[in-house]
Amino acid sequence: MLEQERSKIKTNLHPKNKNREQYDLKELLKEFPELKKHIKPNKYGKDSIQFSDPVAVKLLNKALLSNYYGIKKWDFPDTNLCPPIPGRADYIHYMSDLLQGKEDVTCLDVGVGANCIYPILGISEYNWNFIASDINADSITSAKEIIKSNPTLKGKVKFRLQKDKNKIFKTIIKPKDKIDVSICNPPFHSSKKEALKGSMRKVRNLTGKRSKKIQLNFSGMANEQICEGGEKQFIQNMISESVNYAENCLWFTTLVSNEKNLNRIYSSLEKIEAAEVKTINIGTANKISRIVAWTFLSKEEQKQWKKN
Repeated sequence: MLEQERSKIKTNLHPKNKNREQYDLKELLKEFPELKKHIKPNKYGKDSIQFSDPVAVKLLNKALLSNYYGIKKWDFPDTNLCPPIPGRADYIHYMSDLLQGKEDVTCLDVGVGANCIYPILGISEYNWNFIASDINADSITSAKEIIKSNPTLKGKVKFRLQKDKNKIFKTIIKPKDKIDVSICNPPFHSSKKEALKGSMRKVRNLTGKRSKKIQLNFSGMANEQICEGGEKQFIQNMISESVNYAENCLWFTTLVSNEKNLNRIYSSLEKIEAAEVKTINIGTANKISRIVAWTFLSKEEQKQWKKN
């Protein structure tokens, strides 16, 4: 009985996460009956979504957004990244904790993507306002359409195109902006070859099978998954730029998938004299990750920010 109860809860997820319990497939099938053909018994003999199939993953996410967040229209090109909803929701919940439940929050989403998932979750859960940036004009067009198609999201997001692919905050953060928190899920890989290896490993973990020909189960265009120097270099660039916007943003944050990058990140934050650095461990049953957050404001300045 204890083992059965333990299996119902994805214990690593934030206490406020709507998907802490195992998915209720019967409930989700009511939202999207077409999911039925993507459900098969797993290695334990229990019905499960085929997570190695990108079509199944996208349908599952549509059902989750519809059932738990009231988002009825969520579509974007199949070539774009399809995010795991529970993990993305966790980032938002931990940022609310970081801001100590502050209301009237403005959040900058660096790399909003065609799926627009962080604004959807931040607005649905906490009624935040968003500035959403991306280097891809088509992705912004897709994200705008999602916002326009769902009445609960309208008027809550300002989109800004980053025309210089080598910059992160420059031209995106305006002189008068006051941003409570910036969030980012950086491109992880440094090359297409590396991205392919990572996806093959992920599919092998999900299915137990080796395959040279794979479909990326969370899709993703090159600019969403790949950048020169990979995650490590992207975050270094972000840290370097953040100094110039110390008074515009209370907390800068980023996901860090590779634990090996942490020492370099901490060293860089020490060099730029960040006033406070926090590391927040997050993760689902299958993957452990972490968020690194830093601010240039002293404790007293942080209090004043919240008052203003």
